[in-house]
Amino acid sequence: MNCPLCCSEQTQFYYQDKKRPYQQCLVCDLVFVPTEYHLTAEQEKAEYDKHDNNQLDEGYQRFLSRTFEPLKKFITPQQVGLDFGCGEGAVLSHIAAQQGYQVVNYDLYYHPNAERLTQSYHYIILTEVIEHIALPHQLLPKLINILLPGGILAVMTKRVINLPAFTKWHYKNDPTHICYYSDTSCNWIAQAFKLDVLFIEKDVVFFKKK
Repeated sequence: MNCPLCCSEQTQFYYQDKKRPYQQCLVCDLVFVPTEYHLTAEQEKAEYDKHDNNQLDEGYQRFLSRTFEPLKKFITPQQVGLDFGCGEGAVLSHIAAQQGYQVVNYDLYYHPNAERLTQSYHYIILTEVIEHIALPHQLLPKLINILLPGGILAVMTKRVINLPAFTKWHYKNDPTHICYYSDTSCNWIAQAFKLDVLFIEKDVVFFKKK
């Protein structure tokens, strides 16, 4: 069972709950759900359709701002960013526009404009997205390739601390969450793709392209 992040065969059993088992990579420290327990595309979208994250939800705006506010230290209003996995409401681009920033949207299910993934960006934002990605070893190179030199890949995802914390972690109970990153995983990404890594908050990390 190869790791979906670093592709290593050095993986081991990590934990089992009532619904599914979890594996851990011994190289990059990723904790992941075996593919046979992944939802189908139809099942996954049905879960996302339950969300009601619209542009008028002030609580959700504050949540997303925990990524966008620190990002503003690294970007300018003239630069263009991409919100990858923006969701149906595309709330973050709305927040950015209110402050004079330019963010375009892409989402596999709700804003599937593939042309957006052929353009280059000064920053790319993934808020509560990367834990849903089944094959990060394929996605990350694509995103880094369309990120301009000096650009920021801003990632929000809750990080694994240790096994005792994982067993009680509500985050693992979402059936669409299939990959869980730790600080070690983030450091592996930075080294593998020649990025600088900045740990902003307990669930926000920035990768800067050199």
